Amino acid sequence: MLACASVLGACVRGREGTPYAWQQRAAAHYLDRREARWAAWDGAARDEGTFCVSCHTSLSYALARPVIDVPDDGAGTAEGAQLVQDVRKRVRRWQQIGPYYRGKDQESRGTESVLNALILATHDARDGGSLSADAQSAFTYMWELQHTSGEDRGAWSWLEFRQEPWEAPDSVYYGACLAALAVGTAPEAYRDTATIQPNLALLRDYLDRSYGAQTTINQVTLLWASSRWPALIDTGTRRAITEKIFSEQRPDGGWSLSTLAGSWKRTDGTPLVLESDGYATGLISYVLQESGVPRDNAHLDRGLKWLSKNQSWIDGHWSAYSPNKRRHNPFSNVSQFMNDAATAYAALALAKADSPDRATAQTVDSAVR
Repeated sequence: MLACASVLGACVRGREGTPYAWQQRAAAHYLDRREARWAAWDGAARDEGTFCVSCHTSLSYALARPVIDVPDDGAGTAEGAQLVQDVRKRVRRWQQIGPYYRGKDQESRGTESVLNALILATHDARDGGSLSADAQSAFTYMWELQHTSGEDRGAWSWLEFRQEPWEAPDSVYYGACLAALAVGTAPEAYRDTATIQPNLALLRDYLDRSYGAQTTINQVTLLWASSRWPALIDTGTRRAITEKIFSEQRPDGGWSLSTLAGSWKRTDGTPLVLESDGYATGLISYVLQESGVPRDNAHLDRGLKWLSKNQSWIDGHWSAYSPNKRRHNPFSNVSQFMNDAATAYAALALAKADSPDRATAQTVDSAVR
């Protein structure tokens, strides 16, 4: 701890009553650096000077960075402002601007429409804001692209590069869960809007109809969405997902993405890493809290303690492993994508645990205690 304090000056403990020490400032700086790197990377560059919003770096940054309590942040970060400005530009230029990937136009548009709506809804909902015109436009474009027939009716076309956990064949379900999360997050009771009720019915039907075939990690995202939109799933489904999550917790208190993604195989034939990782543990520890699991729950407590023990003292990140191939250079830009998501969701989980209201949180059902 002395080395950590001398290098980073950022070792902190959670609020009174929470035993989860973590380096908030170091995590914030890591996320800022990585978002800046992504926004400036040639591989992320898109039409009209914009950049692709990635699930691993930009989306997780948009969700997590504003909740990290770093006193000198002021009105927000330059990286966060650039991200929101970029999304607004793409929404305003929706009819003219090019898709994320030429040749995958439908998948690109479907994916982006959901991410745009979620990022802007999250931005507007923060601090009790109202739904902006740009967010309303983002939702309009999202609903226009929702499938109304076929196997995926109720969902959206989604980018598929055979890359778990965000761009795989089963990621259509993940994308639909994010759309539901966006609806539940949007301020001003957006989900009660009369004109979107047929769309919501289609979405709920798809999520229910396709639920049984989903991997645990996709079901975690569904549980997350239901925390903002309680009527999305029933109590029995909520309990079943929670108990399944508990059953897959590893002896060290963490969770492993590789064991939550079904029978996935790496493209290079190398064995999956089955150790606990920051992405699975961070996301699950955050979602459990969001869904009402109290902080004194033994499974949640062990997950949060795993996060507290496994943050890098060098630069504040949490590590995760690619389920798609072995990354030989852990310092390359691409190799750090999983770490970006891991750090964002770990920070969300620990920041949530630090909140004073967590001590009195009510569980959704006594069975999850």
